Amino acid sequence: MKKTQLILIVVGIIAIAGLYALPSVVVDNEGEVNAISQDNAGAESSESNPVAMHEAELTPDQEAAVASLRGQLNQGNTANAVELLDSLGNIYQELGKYDSAGYYFAQAADESKSLALAEKAGESFYEAFTFALEAEKVAYTAEETRKYFNQVLEKDPTRLDLKTKVAMTYVSSSNPMQGITMLREILEQDPQNEDALFNMGILAIQSGQYKRASERFEELIKYHPQNLQGQFYLGVSYFEANQKNKAKAQFEAVKEMTGDEMILNSIQGYLDRL
Repeated sequence: MKKTQLILIVVGIIAIAGLYALPSVVVDNEGEVNAISQDNAGAESSESNPVAMHEAELTPDQEAAVASLRGQLNQGNTANAVELLDSLGNIYQELGKYDSAGYYFAQAADESKSLALAEKAGESFYEAFTFALEAEKVAYTAEETRKYFNQVLEKDPTRLDLKTKVAMTYVSSSNPMQGITMLREILEQDPQNEDALFNMGILAIQSGQYKRASERFEELIKYHPQNLQGQFYLGVSYFEANQKNKAKAQFEAVKEMTGDEMILNSIQGYLDRL
């Protein structure tokens, strides 16, 4: 992934507990998707300009660069407006302030009608979406992600990587079924799609369908054996399904794939409970 952008491995049981913050959906039945429950995050964000909240986090050099770029924009430098907006977006992108980066990339994309800039805006908003906790921010960043990625998809519907991200924004909305349907459509087009298989596995874990989750992750690592997250969550799926021998073997295999202390500590936490 992009993902992403897009689900981090965290220590111990917290890794799985975090998944339960997602809306619950049933993903086992291939013929239908049943929503169990979801938060209605459809309200528009009250924060129309997310940049202000990040002003205090700029270094003096960054503040000077931002002030210079804004000054040129305020002077009506329309000939270079798109370049200036893109530069501002890049500054916030490097800082990891993705909603602020998206704000500027979006303005640049709207001004230029550039699909490349629309994709940059969508990527930034999607990154912000994956970290958002407040319902309004989740809804706002999800909506902006769809807006700009869909501009690219209208011209190039083969971009399944972007379609996967759009799907995941629906999963966290009041219409999760639309997201699951999109993921299935992606797998119909590309049964080996790494992002779609991973996300379907995560959603199965989140809805307590551990057998289905293990099937998804088995499929994922069959085609993408280097996907460390998939390997890890396959072990988690076995663990939660009470397949202790499989879980132990899988976690031991993942230990051989990484030296990351955080992942190793998380794995040891599961092994200690077997």
